[in-house]
Amino acid sequence: MAKLVWTSDPEEARKLREQSKLEPATDADAGKQVIRVGVDRKRRAGKTVTVASGFSLTPESLNKIAAQLKKRCGAGGTARGTEIEIQGDHAEAVATELNRLGYKVKRV
Repeated sequence: MAKLVWTSDPEEARKLREQSKLEPATDADAGKQVIRVGVDRKRRAGKTVTVASGFSLTPESLNKIAAQLKKRCGAGGTARGTEIEIQGDHAEAVATELNRLGYKVKRV
C-alpha cells in the first residue's frame, strides 16, 4: 500500500498532520556532545567564518549559545540547523568558550 504524503482534501490533510506528529526537540547533555570548531573560507566570497557544528539542541538553546559566542568574540554571526557561524577567525575563542560551557571540542 502506498503512503499518502499530500492531498488537497482539508480533512485528509488534518489526519496526515496528526499521524505524523514529531517528538518535541530536547537538548542533549553538553558533556555528551562533541562539537567541531574550524575556520571556513569556501562559498563565502573570501570572507573568513568560524564554524562550530554538531550541536544537538533546540533552536532556542542554539540561539542562546550563539549569542554568548558572538558577544565573547565581539562579532556577528548566526545559528542554523546544528551549527553556529561566527564572522571572522575566532576558532580559539569559540573553542575555549565551548569548553567552559562543558562541551567536548574538536578542532578541525
